[in-house]
Amino acid sequence: MIRTSLFSLVAFTSLTACGTISEVRTPSSLPAAQMEFIEAHAPGVVATALPAQWWHLFDDTELDAHVERALAANADLHIAIANLETARAMVRQADAVRLPATVIESGAGPDRADKQPSTSSIPKTSYELGATVAYEIDLFGRLSSGVRAARADATASAALVDAARIAVVGDTVAAYVDYCGAVQTRALTESLVRAHEHSLQLIDQQFQEGEVSPLEVAQAQTTLKRAKANLAPLEADRRRALFRLATLEGLPPSATDGWHLSCHSIPKIEVPLPVGDGATLLARRPDIREAEQRVIAATARIDVAHADLYPKISLGSSLGLIAGRFDAILTPLITWSFPNRSAIRARIAAAKGQEAAALATWDAVILRALREVETALADYRAEQVRRAELMSALIESEKAVRRAQARFRLGADSYLLVLDAERTRTDIATLNTASDLQIAQIQIALFRALGGGWKPPSGQVK
Repeated sequence: MIRTSLFSLVAFTSLTACGTISEVRTPSSLPAAQMEFIEAHAPGVVATALPAQWWHLFDDTELDAHVERALAANADLHIAIANLETARAMVRQADAVRLPATVIESGAGPDRADKQPSTSSIPKTSYELGATVAYEIDLFGRLSSGVRAARADATASAALVDAARIAVVGDTVAAYVDYCGAVQTRALTESLVRAHEHSLQLIDQQFQEGEVSPLEVAQAQTTLKRAKANLAPLEADRRRALFRLATLEGLPPSATDGWHLSCHSIPKIEVPLPVGDGATLLARRPDIREAEQRVIAATARIDVAHADLYPKISLGSSLGLIAGRFDAILTPLITWSFPNRSAIRARIAAAKGQEAAALATWDAVILRALREVETALADYRAEQVRRAELMSALIESEKAVRRAQARFRLGADSYLLVLDAERTRTDIATLNTASDLQIAQIQIALFRALGGGWKPPSGQVK
């Protein structure tokens, strides 16, 4: 009677346990994220899919080589890949728990079964060999839910690897662009220094002839020294960018002593930027995929905790050879924390809280991704307008310099007017270079916000 009642109770709990597998909910912002971006049709932007390697849009083979080396040797990327391998091992471990566990034992010792004195002087020995097999019946989904959680964690770790790759590519391209910007700005400044040196020679000659005052000589010297003072910081910017490239490629800063990068101007993308739409963004951004998998894992852990409300049923069998006799035993084992279930209820509540936090994080990640893309697109559009105005200003400043030089040669104005016109032209030219650099950095930020458009080449860890 007791045995019948026990198995009846187990059958009842089996029926009541059906339907405990939870469904993964979706963020409230998900439907709204399927639309096109606000700036998708702005000048210089096209709503087409991103290329597999977006940095190829710069059409710079030297840049491509640096990116490939960084992807092969970056230390942070190696850490992310190692964490992924750990997560995959945890999946295998969780999956192995569902298989039967076997323990084999053997031993030898004196045979004490015969308690009567033996007439033989040779002692008897007893040999023992046994095997125990235990298998848990996953009746209420505890083990399968644990596997589901482990697989979601592994998929989240894979998304983190993709995020690390996108960060490495973005940082490498940014460091290369900064290097080229420093080289271009330094060349512009060196050209300005040479022009000021030539101007100082002319003014000094005029001073010797009594045509200008010492004030004009002093002002020319001041302008020259001011231009020269900008060279050292630009050299520091160039070397700083090289050191960043070396670190990204897994090398010490000293490795850059033999580096001779060929770029002399800031790389530019000459085609409209492909940005896709919100739907492709959700599928592409690694942090969104990671957040989604964290929700799946949290939901599965609710089921793991909920399964503890019901009995844990295991089947155990023992086979053995003991003192020359063969024995076999098959025993069911039922473990049930009853009636004290407060701790289990608390674990279920904690798991539900973790699911709610993961769901809110997923929602926040989607909103942040949309904001980052729209912000980058708005910045890109504004900087393009600014760059066009600066180009017009540079053209006018060139005209002003030529007119000031002509008036100085005719004796209509002093050389101070020429110096002022050249200083204005240089300032505007520097602003143009800074704008080119800003546009390149915004493009990098945009592609990072879009999820990089990165697809692993064959042979790399996915």
